[in-house]
Order: sequence, then C-alpha cells, then structure tokens
Amino acid sequence: MLTDAKCRNATCPADKKRARFTDAGGLYLEVSPAGSKRWFWKMYVDGKESRLALGSYPDVGLTAARKARNAAKLQKSEGSDPVQARQVEKLKASVGSGDTLAATASDWLARGKPNWSDTHYVRETRNITKDLIPYLGKRTIASIKPIELLAVIQKVESRGALDVAHRVLITAHGIWCHAVATGRAERDITPDIKKALKPHIKENLPAIVDPVKLAELLRASEAYSGGPIVRAALKLAPILFQRPGNLRTMRWADLNLDAALWSIPSEDMKRTKAEKINGQAHDVPLPRQAVQVLRDIEKLTGDREYVFPGLRDWRQPMSEAGVSAALNAMGYKGIHTWHGYRATGRTILRQVLKYPKDVIEAQLAHTGQITHGGAYDRATHVEERTDMLQVWADYLDKLAAGADVIPLHREA
Repeated sequence: MLTDAKCRNATCPADKKRARFTDAGGLYLEVSPAGSKRWFWKMYVDGKESRLALGSYPDVGLTAARKARNAAKLQKSEGSDPVQARQVEKLKASVGSGDTLAATASDWLARGKPNWSDTHYVRETRNITKDLIPYLGKRTIASIKPIELLAVIQKVESRGALDVAHRVLITAHGIWCHAVATGRAERDITPDIKKALKPHIKENLPAIVDPVKLAELLRASEAYSGGPIVRAALKLAPILFQRPGNLRTMRWADLNLDAALWSIPSEDMKRTKAEKINGQAHDVPLPRQAVQVLRDIEKLTGDREYVFPGLRDWRQPMSEAGVSAALNAMGYKGIHTWHGYRATGRTILRQVLKYPKDVIEAQLAHTGQITHGGAYDRATHVEERTDMLQVWADYLDKLAAGADVIPLHREA
C-alpha cells in the first residue's frame, strides 16, 4: 500500500525506463527517470491487460487516485470499458461546442452548408430558429423526450401549417442523427412521433391541363391590360414552361436570340450545391414566338440586366407576385398558377401531342434519371426539344385563335 510520503519520495533508477509503485486494486504510480509521476489503473478486458490513466501526481493525490480507480471499477462492473468511454468523451469534446439542442443544430448546419443549396440552408435555418430553438434550444439534446419534441411541433400544427410541421420534423431528424453520430445522444427520437402528427397530403399547385380551358386562358392573357413587362412574362410562361424563379430572373446575358437559345446557368437551377457547381447550363430552345416576345420587350428593358426587371427597382428582377397578381386579376385565382404552366406543358405534350416523356422531362429540367446501368442519364435532348417547342408554340397559337381543339399529329 502506498502512502503520501512514499508517493513524494518515489524515484526511478537511471538504468530503467520506468518504475511502478503499486497501491491496491490495480492502482499504481508510474515514475519516469525524468521524475514525472502518473497514476494508472490496471485492468483486464476480454482477457487482455489494459490500463486507464488517472492523472499526474501531485495534481492528483493518493486519495483522489483511489476514488478515480473505484469509479472506473464500478463503470467496468456495469459492462462499460472505461478506456473506450474515455475515448468517446474526448471525441465528444472535439466535434462541437456543446450538447444542447442549439449547439448541436448549429454544428449540423455548419457541416451541412457546404453541400446544400442556399435555399435549402435558409429553410433549415428558419425551421430551427423559429420552431425549435425558442422552446428546446437550451436543453441538452440527450435529455429531450419524444413527447416534448412532439409538443413543440404541434405548436406549428396549431398555426394550421401542417406541411411546415412535417418539414420541421425532417429538420429535427437531421439534427438528432447528427447528435447520435457525434455522441451527444443515444438515439434518434424523431421516428417515435412521426405518426402522432396530423397527416399532410401534399396538394398539387392549381394548373389548367384541359386544351379548351387553356385556350380561354391564352385569350385572357392576350387581352390583359397590365404593364408590358408582366404581359410579356404571361406570353412566355406557357411557351417555355420553366420554373417561375428562372423565368422572372432571366438575364439578357444568358440569351442568344439569333441562335434562338436561352442558357440558364447551373447555379440558377434547382439543384444541390454540388450539382450547381459541377452541373452544366440548362439550355432552353426558343421557338419563333418566344424570340418575337423577347425582341419586343428588348426595346424596353434591353439595357437592363434582367429581361423582366422589378417595377420599383429595375436593378432587381420582377417579383413572383407580378404574374400571380395578373392571373388572379384575370379570374384564375385557385384555378391556375404561374408554376402551373409546367403541368400544362407536361400533360398536353404527353397526352395530346404524344411527345416522349424523357424529352418533356428534359425541357422541365427533370434530368438525372437513374439508368439501368446505375449511372445518371444526362441527356439534354436539345434537338428534339427544339422541334417539340416549335410544335407546342404553334399549337398554343391555334388554341388562342379559337381553332378546333384537335390533337396535332407530328410527321414521322
């Protein structure tokens, strides 16, 4: 058994690498020739000798070392390897600034940001700061019970935002998975409450897909008495059926009217951050009707960056509310949306004009389908889409002119 005096006077002979002075229960003091003294507890794990460092003497005295040994022995008796537990604690300290929900969420956001689009990052941040942090942010994430997380997400449901509630749960799932991976929590509690939320059935945005009703919409758009910028956007939207965000931010620099082509930069597309960086531009062929609309509006906005600049600030693109307000004023609120032109084009081109699905999907920028070989199909079908869009634009002209709605047959 060691005493304080023996610990103070312990030395290592110069001809040895170290000297051990044994106490009891596997505890010993190891002394180096240089005079440093460290406490260790010797144990056996799966029949193999192992040891746990308990600190340096005299910072850790004899009594404190014995208490540390006893705590480690108790930990081992409960089935935990003290050495592995120590390593886990060190890892925890290295992966983040804390184990509260707020700290874990902040760490998760920071690690995810390089791989997310700006829109995705903003949405995740909003879910966290608005609907999670105010109620559970200061709690250690491991202490939060499923019923507590459910109560917080039900607050979102009480606002009538069922879709947001489910998105907040998805955000929470990401945070808890990160907490498990970094040792902050034992398990992901989000699956426990998924079925307790009110079901949310995603509704498609209103869209006209019947040729007869589309003809009425086209004539109403032609008769719309609003400003020339909105009127031009109303004309282009059904012809090109691109995402509203891309159409309203169309730049003159991305257009080649002589070549009848609009090249949307990859970074402007709805893609992951990696795809935005590494992806190619989305080329949109322009039928002659689209080129004419653009040449007409060029006289008004050709000296600006955006084809459709904002009414209040010409340095910014027009807001999505511009076309939406026009559709509402024309009596199409709840019947058709700006985004609905995508469903219009897809449905009629497929069901009436009988164009191949993959060509239509390429026009919608829904590329990246998995092929049977396991790779991504990156075909853009520009030539086929050039033919398709001209037929489509001609078809829209016929509808607007009041021609009989008869499916057009393409020449073989």
